[in-house]
Amino acid sequence: MHISIAAEKLFNIGPLPVTNSLLVTWFTLFLFGVLVVVVRLRKRVVPLGIQNVVEYALETTYRTVCDAVEDDEKARRFFPLVMTIFLFVLIVNWFGLLPGFGSIGFFYAEGEHHSFTPLLRGASADLNTTIALALISVFLTQVYSIKYLGLKGYVGRFIKLKNPIMFFVGILELIAELAKIISFSFRLFGNIFAGEVLLLVMLTLLPFVVPLPFLVLEVFVGFIQALVFALLTLFFIKIAIMHEEH
Repeated sequence: MHISIAAEKLFNIGPLPVTNSLLVTWFTLFLFGVLVVVVRLRKRVVPLGIQNVVEYALETTYRTVCDAVEDDEKARRFFPLVMTIFLFVLIVNWFGLLPGFGSIGFFYAEGEHHSFTPLLRGASADLNTTIALALISVFLTQVYSIKYLGLKGYVGRFIKLKNPIMFFVGILELIAELAKIISFSFRLFGNIFAGEVLLLVMLTLLPFVVPLPFLVLEVFVGFIQALVFALLTLFFIKIAIMHEEH
């Protein structure tokens, strides 16, 4: 049984180390591209098959964004970001549950010590991936805040000179923005990594039938974590673009 918090390096491309989780991330992006091309080439007026599934997912998510933002123009701007985050996190979460992830790899010996390097690792079970997603989410939240509040309004969220209490409230607002990076990244990483470790332990101790309920549970957890990440991004953006009087 092999458990490692850090992703294992497979090879280098120049100075860039390629880990097993990065390999899965690249494959996920490739799958995204293939899905978009297939759906677009097979697009019909009356949707069938995968187009039907994609359109249902898009419409449901778009209605959710509209209901949360309560502004169609803003919903159209935020929807691509929210939907992309949701689909990416969902796919990488579910990929980590497929057979072969964590079990297919390479054995090598270092003296008397034998080590195992998995070829594939769930991308969201790598803290580097979740931190990158958190940085993207928080950064774009600040971009939207500046766009809708203006630079003066944006700075006013953190620098409040009306009275000493509001001054400290502004400092707390700034700390909260930075804390979102830690909260986003560790929440997703902790839940997915813990789930993969649980499945690995159960497969090692009691293979075949007993791990099935845990596998179903992790499928549900993967969906919930993707939904939470996307919706929190949306609600943080909504809060960041609100004027102080609201």
